[in-house]
Amino acid sequence: MKNISQLISTPLTTPPAVLTRYKANLLGYVQITKPGIILGNLISVAGGFLLAAKGDVNVGLMLATLIGLSLVVASGCAVNNCIDRDIDVKMQRTCNRVTATGEASLGSILALAGLLGVAGFWALAYFTNATALLFAAVGYLVYVGFYSLYMKRRSVYGTLVGSFSGAVPPVVGYCAVTGKLDIGAVILLVMFSLWQMPHSYAIAIFRYDDYLAAKIPVLPIAKGMTKAKLHIVLYIAVFALVSSLLPLTGYTGITFMAVTCATSLWWLAMALKGYRQGINLQRWARQVFGFSILTITALSITMALDFQQVAQTPFTH
Repeated sequence: MKNISQLISTPLTTPPAVLTRYKANLLGYVQITKPGIILGNLISVAGGFLLAAKGDVNVGLMLATLIGLSLVVASGCAVNNCIDRDIDVKMQRTCNRVTATGEASLGSILALAGLLGVAGFWALAYFTNATALLFAAVGYLVYVGFYSLYMKRRSVYGTLVGSFSGAVPPVVGYCAVTGKLDIGAVILLVMFSLWQMPHSYAIAIFRYDDYLAAKIPVLPIAKGMTKAKLHIVLYIAVFALVSSLLPLTGYTGITFMAVTCATSLWWLAMALKGYRQGINLQRWARQVFGFSILTITALSITMALDFQQVAQTPFTH
């Protein structure tokens, strides 16, 4: 038995290999919640919330909405990774996920998803209102149920179905303030849904080999590059028109109009470059994808700052 002096001199440290393994496991669990998607949604939720608040910001309500929806999104992403574990193995960008490698058990990930979901929905139910909670629940159901479980693997329209769930966060932020579905909320829902389409098609083009290997019928694979490029151009054009409805209906001002015109037209011009002879489609698609993130971030920030103090007509109740 060691004496006291020996015990004192023995370092109470965890072996580096064990710490490395714990750190890798923790990072693996964090990655399956898709932090990048959570961050993007945080920006859009805040944009919708501040647009509706019109300068009268309830900080506690805003934090509860941001945290609650982030937990819901994290839960949905974790469940999605469980559903997609068989196809993730076939895709280069996803083959190292702990769900694909088997480093984390399906039960533990679903338990984590359940805890995150319960905490997120509870926060929204307790601190916000029925309308915001309903949109969060419908968005979750569409993403996990209709998109992940069925449409993604079976139909070229899977992207369209998934775009609805991707458009829900700013609407939840908006409705957390207003408590109702009005014209502003509808514009946000349509605007963000339209944005999702060229954004997703661009990913499908520069990740073409991954989607082909996993046999996911995204538009470039199911209908060809020509149709995919056309859809990208058309969706960006319609997105530009819909986003301009926010200032035209009095929800935002001239600054938002200027930003949405500048970013949308630049994005459209970039999309049209896809028709040039000899263009590198993968590089072009990455540029379209990258600018899509810049566009929606700029619009989310601008609508949060360029709100208008005008009376709005409710769309329902």
